[in-house]
Amino acid sequence: MTHMDAQTIAAAGLPALGWALHGGLLLRRLATARRDPLTGLHTRAGWTARAEHLMAKNANAVVLLVDLDDFKAINDTHGHAAGDAVLTATADRLTTWCGRHGIAARLGGDEFAAIVTDPDRTAGLLPLQTALDQPVTHHGHVLRVSASVGQCHRTDLTVPALTDALSAADASMYAAKGHGRRNTR
Repeated sequence: MTHMDAQTIAAAGLPALGWALHGGLLLRRLATARRDPLTGLHTRAGWTARAEHLMAKNANAVVLLVDLDDFKAINDTHGHAAGDAVLTATADRLTTWCGRHGIAARLGGDEFAAIVTDPDRTAGLLPLQTALDQPVTHHGHVLRVSASVGQCHRTDLTVPALTDALSAADASMYAAKGHGRRNTR
């Protein structure tokens, strides 16, 4: 191979290398867009596709919605950094509860979701509620935290659709809120 042939091959390969790098960057951006930058949890878009798949494949699946009670008061009283600490702690607690049998997401603001494929392999809803209601310490301040949790079992649905499960879990969560803070339904 002559020196000129090597230059021609190298010149032809540069665009391919550029496209490969560009594609890698795009994939990385897409992956980070599907993760909440604060908590590391899936965002709504990233979670939905996976949750739909898990719901279709697992007859015992349970969908949860979690909403922090009086979260605005934490931000207003202690600042957004304290609120971020509460959001991060909630994400960690929900992820720990799901374990290897589910996935959690931050849907936005102070609202979280999770799906577990087999609720019998979790600690149960009461321990989740207890964990979510634990105070968070931030810069020497003990922040009282409570959450309302709604759930929907796949078996409770006529058609196992994620949108229906989320609607039922939402109704369940608001029923829990109606019975006071720190409730699960």
